[in-house]
Amino acid sequence: MLRMPSRHNTRLQALLDAINGDPELQQFYRSANINAVDRGGMNDHGEVHIQIVANAALRLLRMLVESGATPGVVSNYGLESTDAEVVVVLAACLHDIGIAIHRHDHEQHSLVLAYPKARQLLATQYQEPTLTIMVSEILHCISAHRSDVGCLTLEAGVVKVADALDMTEGRSRIPFEAGQVNIHSVSAMAVKAVSIEKGDDRPIRIAVLLDSTAGVFQVDELLRRKLQNSTLAKLVEVVAQLETAEGPKVLQVFKL
Repeated sequence: MLRMPSRHNTRLQALLDAINGDPELQQFYRSANINAVDRGGMNDHGEVHIQIVANAALRLLRMLVESGATPGVVSNYGLESTDAEVVVVLAACLHDIGIAIHRHDHEQHSLVLAYPKARQLLATQYQEPTLTIMVSEILHCISAHRSDVGCLTLEAGVVKVADALDMTEGRSRIPFEAGQVNIHSVSAMAVKAVSIEKGDDRPIRIAVLLDSTAGVFQVDELLRRKLQNSTLAKLVEVVAQLETAEGPKVLQVFKL
């Protein structure tokens, strides 16, 4: 069951109701996890991942809009920031469903499945040509969530970065591979918490709390790579903190 604060955004609430009542989409999540976890030995890409990414994307977008940033659907199409919320939430909910087909090139597989599903889920809230605008923007977010694909909109950057934030306590990688502890798994297990906060000189601060310095590798490998190829690169600062008996100790701060 997908839950998030709709804040009187009636279109977003209608979307959440439609998502939660869609058995096909729920099965896509289960099938994606069978391919990712059961068959591929990877980390979760099902409903829990979707819940985390969608909520993170919505929080990032709202904080950026409050700071004065302009979503693409507003600047290019004259829509509202509430429509941008619909874009990022639905893109987050559909970005990994292609793993139900295959993990390799799953972004492209997700586009195939997401096009009819997005039109179906939004058909009661939008009429043409706005429906096609919304679907196109959602598909752009899905395509651009891959780390090496550039983002053209604020919304796409939000979804890309939100996807990287699902990294606590091994969620971003399988903790143990073939019975061995390697640098990836040790680093992944070191991430204790991730929070999205208001920054000092940038709109967003992403604070990553670690219980080991090995977690810095995880921050660099996953978060930095996605952030540097997104539209959020100059809007976000990342702070890696080490959990100590005296309280969090800053290990690394990076601003791109």
